[in-house]
Amino acid sequence: MERNLKNVLVISFGFLLLFTAYGGLQSLQSSLNSEEGLGVASLSVLYAALILSSMFLPPILIKKLGCKWTIAISMCCYIAFSLGNFYASWYTLMPTSVILGLGGAPLWSAKCTYLTIAGTSYAEKAGKNAKDVINQYFGVFFLVFQSSGIWGNLISSLILSQSSTKVEISEEDLECCGAYNCLTDTTNTTGSAKPSNSLIYTLLGVYSASGVLAVLLVIIFLDQIKSDQAETEKEKLEAPTFWSTFLATLRHLKDKRQCLLIPLTMYSGFEQGFLSGDYTKVYVTCALGIQYVGYVMICFAAVNSLCSLLFGKISQFTGRKLLFALATVTNTACIIALLLWKPHPRQLAVFFVFPALWGLSDAVWQTQTNGLYGILFEKHKEAAFANYRLWESLGFVIAFGYSTKLQAYIKMYILLSVLILSMVTYGAVEYLEAKSSPGTPTATEKENGRPCSQETCM
Repeated sequence: MERNLKNVLVISFGFLLLFTAYGGLQSLQSSLNSEEGLGVASLSVLYAALILSSMFLPPILIKKLGCKWTIAISMCCYIAFSLGNFYASWYTLMPTSVILGLGGAPLWSAKCTYLTIAGTSYAEKAGKNAKDVINQYFGVFFLVFQSSGIWGNLISSLILSQSSTKVEISEEDLECCGAYNCLTDTTNTTGSAKPSNSLIYTLLGVYSASGVLAVLLVIIFLDQIKSDQAETEKEKLEAPTFWSTFLATLRHLKDKRQCLLIPLTMYSGFEQGFLSGDYTKVYVTCALGIQYVGYVMICFAAVNSLCSLLFGKISQFTGRKLLFALATVTNTACIIALLLWKPHPRQLAVFFVFPALWGLSDAVWQTQTNGLYGILFEKHKEAAFANYRLWESLGFVIAFGYSTKLQAYIKMYILLSVLILSMVTYGAVEYLEAKSSPGTPTATEKENGRPCSQETCM
């Protein structure tokens, strides 16, 4: 287990360094590059490119380069986005957003494939349930990975708080904050008080260096890994083409379970897009100022990180259905409360309560949905995780696409509707799995050579 655990930690800390930079930049895009909606437009283009990437690139790169080199090369695409922010304009952010989007799907698919293969391999040797080991690996990964939001946002807040520009927010400006926000380019005078170029360049320099360290860590310390021997032989005989890869990704949609998981996967993009694109702008930046965005997102990342480890551990005892129910109730309560709440600087603590609860819910969406894909579609991991990134990215594109066109309360009604639909279709997946289990050995049972219960078999 030592070698497998070492590789899991290398991937985890590589993503930690990489997303320390990207996560901090994403949280700031809607506030830092608010002119003509440049920031959210770049994020929308980014995730649109990620959709195209999900349909073509992951299986090709993973089969040709292996998981290790796919991860390393894809990380370089994220560094390009950091460099593009040094001179933020339509001519720099749009191309670098496309580059990052193209690298995003192979990066995440390779990571998911690597962790799933490593978990399955260790489970076979140790005689453990593959589902439990995979969930634990994803739990460790997300514990480390989600903490990137702490460091990335802490860096941004510490640097941007050095600005000498302090602007008082009037009661009239505060009327434009919250669910019924005013659709204007500058929400209030605070939003227009952009930090100095020297502070922005310092921030981007730190972020770029963090991305470079991530690439070096993976190249030097991560072991290459291959799936089973049959797949290895198939790779030697036939290299996939773009068209065949595209068809494989779409062909995976013939699986009824994959189709039913589309709303849940898209909701993951919707809810993350709302927090980083809308909550940070119309609640935090509007009422408190851009320097508070990082501190608020640290709260989200800290709770998310701790809950990711916790849920990865306890899922084998509680089952995933209870955790999904917890996340659904928590997210629903947050959305309703945000619709009713009128943000004001005097209520400082409340600004941190919402991202904390959101972090708890997101920990469930990330760990359990990733683990669910890895177990349900074990024989078609690359195509399954490509679909995961495709549909999650579509959720991001839609969320960022209408970010500057709709008031916040309309977005929250959309978010709530998608959440309800997600739980209905997820329930259908659980029903299909329960229906197929009695009397029929599952892949996990055959693999472990022992029977398992409906709650632990997929």
